[in-house]
Amino acid sequence: MSLILASTSPRRRELLALLGIAFEVVPPAAEEVPSPGLSPREQAKQFALDKALSIARRHPDDLVLGSDTVIEIDGTLVGKPQDLDDAESMLRQLRGRTHHVHTGIALLRQAAHVTVVRAETALVRMTPFTDRELRRYLETEESLGKAGAYSIQGEAARFIEKIEGDYPTIVGLPLRQTADLLEQQGVILPTPVEEIYRLKPYANWKEF
Repeated sequence: MSLILASTSPRRRELLALLGIAFEVVPPAAEEVPSPGLSPREQAKQFALDKALSIARRHPDDLVLGSDTVIEIDGTLVGKPQDLDDAESMLRQLRGRTHHVHTGIALLRQAAHVTVVRAETALVRMTPFTDRELRRYLETEESLGKAGAYSIQGEAARFIEKIEGDYPTIVGLPLRQTADLLEQQGVILPTPVEEIYRLKPYANWKEF
């Protein structure tokens, strides 16, 4: 039995690697189209499940891990920007306010009828950064491909005033929940997850 990460995200690959286990990365074949009637948290779970399912159907004997992150503000889902103009609009909406970050995770092994879906939520408060700071950040193009148009482990860390909750959840993969799910399926973790949280061996983690 192998572990497959259904993702194109370098950040999720880096976070999962912190657990010290072997895994394969396979890009999922799932479109991130919001479903009517789902809350942002439930939508994150559905996206994660869709990603995992797209791979699990072809690898029924393996464990497949899918994950997805969305932003919620004022009860509305904020996904990934289409372009830099869209990114600017998103960041102006988040500026000086607190928003929710929901990351869904799904672990599947179809041959064993295993389907487990969970979500973790963290709160992020942004500083009231200036228009000039915003323009400089947009010039880095770091916003593209990121939920909410920012990367907490990147240049946008300076815009983060405070977080409440799990830092890896904001990056894109709640490690405690992921480790728990994997151990439930018999995966032996050579690196205890609490040791990872103590050492915080990831970009900008120690700042929070």
